[in-house]
Amino acid sequence: MNNTTKILIALGAGFVLGGVLGIVFAPEKGSETRRKIAEKGKKLAGSIRNKIEESMENISCDKESIRERMNDKVEEFT
Repeated sequence: MNNTTKILIALGAGFVLGGVLGIVFAPEKGSETRRKIAEKGKKLAGSIRNKIEESMENISCDKESIRERMNDKVEEFT
């Protein structure tokens, strides 16, 4: 498991734990709490989506870099 995966898992666990504790200790009405949870959920989903897109871009760049290095090595041997 790489560091990015570990960070995303820890981040997700932290959000879940924070959400549970927030609900337990919330001094507000249920409707207000649900609205806030929905907003935070949307922000979390957007953040995760951005991280996934970022990771996919990095993978794409890495793939292209590997392809170029392989082509260079093939040209060296031919």
